[in-house]
Amino acid sequence: MADEITGAPREKLIARKQEWARDGRLLTGTTADPDRVRLPPGQRLVADWPVLDLGVQPEVTAQMFRLDVDGAVDHPLSLSLDAFMALPQADSVSDMHCVTQWSRYDNAWQGVSARTLLERAAPRAAARHIVFHAHDGYTTNVRLDQFDQPDVFLVHRWNGTPIPRQHGGPVRVLIPRLYLWKSPKWVRRIELTADDRPGFWETRGYHNNADPWMEERYG
Repeated sequence: MADEITGAPREKLIARKQEWARDGRLLTGTTADPDRVRLPPGQRLVADWPVLDLGVQPEVTAQMFRLDVDGAVDHPLSLSLDAFMALPQADSVSDMHCVTQWSRYDNAWQGVSARTLLERAAPRAAARHIVFHAHDGYTTNVRLDQFDQPDVFLVHRWNGTPIPRQHGGPVRVLIPRLYLWKSPKWVRRIELTADDRPGFWETRGYHNNADPWMEERYG
């Protein structure tokens, strides 16, 4: 069962971030071309990997792990951790960009590509969107075409080591072309849908699309 996103510390954090959205915090009012500019507008480089969550860091053991890919698909998947690790693995290097203004370059990942999962699940013609569900109760949404990209992975290793619990281990989503809130930690379910269903932050003032180079922090 997913942990509930409740409690005073979490509510205070959520309220503060909703204020950021209302106030347009960190917005520079500029855009950039990702083919020419590596660092998106308003971002600063960091050497570490900051820990950001909603105050809940669920412990997802190998025995508890389950990844479902379902909804508008012909072949729903329900994978144990062993079954997930038995899928074709790939290495990738990409940057991370968080809406809280930090970016980190050249992260080395290992995991299963989104396209590998989609090929096996076989999305139906009506499928246009995805809703991610995480073990901490978090949800977020992307278009299917944003997920169906060669640089999108479900990752389990970062810079040669297993992704730790605080960063979403054992498996998290990675969509490097979008702000990091679209890459949920502790992923539990990938639901394909015909309609768009904004998730946790999208219903609290954050942008539905989240392109860092368009500075789509808030909607």
